[in-house]
Amino acid sequence: MLPLALSLSVGTVLASPPGTAPEQARAEFAQFDRLHTVIAAHRGEIFFEESWGGPGPFEPVNIKSLSKTILSALVGRAIEEGVLESVDQPVVEVLNNRVPPAADARVEHITIGNLLSMQAGLERTSGSNYGRWVVSNDWVGYALSRDFVSEPGEDRLYSTGSSHILSAALTDASGQSTWQLAQSWLSVPLNVRIPHWLTDPQGIYFGGNDMLMSPRALLRFGEMYRQGGTLDGRQVVSAEWVERSWEPRGTSRWSGDLYGYGWFITDLGGYTAYYGRGFGGQVLWVVPEVELTVVVTSSPNPPSPGGRYVRQLADVVERHLLPAATHADSSAEGEAG
Repeated sequence: MLPLALSLSVGTVLASPPGTAPEQARAEFAQFDRLHTVIAAHRGEIFFEESWGGPGPFEPVNIKSLSKTILSALVGRAIEEGVLESVDQPVVEVLNNRVPPAADARVEHITIGNLLSMQAGLERTSGSNYGRWVVSNDWVGYALSRDFVSEPGEDRLYSTGSSHILSAALTDASGQSTWQLAQSWLSVPLNVRIPHWLTDPQGIYFGGNDMLMSPRALLRFGEMYRQGGTLDGRQVVSAEWVERSWEPRGTSRWSGDLYGYGWFITDLGGYTAYYGRGFGGQVLWVVPEVELTVVVTSSPNPPSPGGRYVRQLADVVERHLLPAATHADSSAEGEAG
């Protein structure tokens, strides 16, 4: 059998759980002008796949800040491989002369885990600060030289600069680019394509933004996490890392959802759901209890409807795709009985 990423043609439904939920979902999703592709799989079997203009299921697209979820997997694998010591390791230990001399001494207390959970304590480089950051001539140095607005490990302050520092740490600790690590640790074992993406002025691949992956590739990544870090019989990241990534460590000030290591945690129809998200409506949901994985890609171009749009997408998933999966589970249990 061909891998999931390659085996199906666009629009093919591999397996349809009972009921009309997929048809109802299709009609409601079609109302969103910026929506490109939606894929849903139950136990790894695609039962819903549709595209509405824009890139389709197999074309790599800009997944924006959903990149942070992918980066978290690379950090977990780096720890398993001994490239990084642990989440408790101070990041300055692996940065090759990248800390500006004028940086606050508290930078020495920022750990790998603090950066993953957005608890570095540094002033944010996201939001209204983003433009000034990305036109600077040293993205890592700029992020590290921000003022401290809380102590490391305390408040959660969403900042793409924190993720970019992690990309630099991976590069300096391994001697390979973040893209090269993504090829070895994700692209090859998952049998997916991860093209080159944007780099900073020093050649560090953008950590936490602008990665390129197709919806089908994201589905395989999500399925790997749903199955405890394993896909097609290969352990891609450890089950322990999956659990640690999904452990709540902070709360989003905007959505109220919990946040772990690159993953948000929320309630979806009474079930715990883990998700990554990016600007414009790039979303990956994993609902382990009902063995459901859902991928959404949308136009990444401004203006973005922000959190409201993601909540609207989640509402359709909750009312139609989630019941399709739970119905399938109930039917299977009835047959087994």
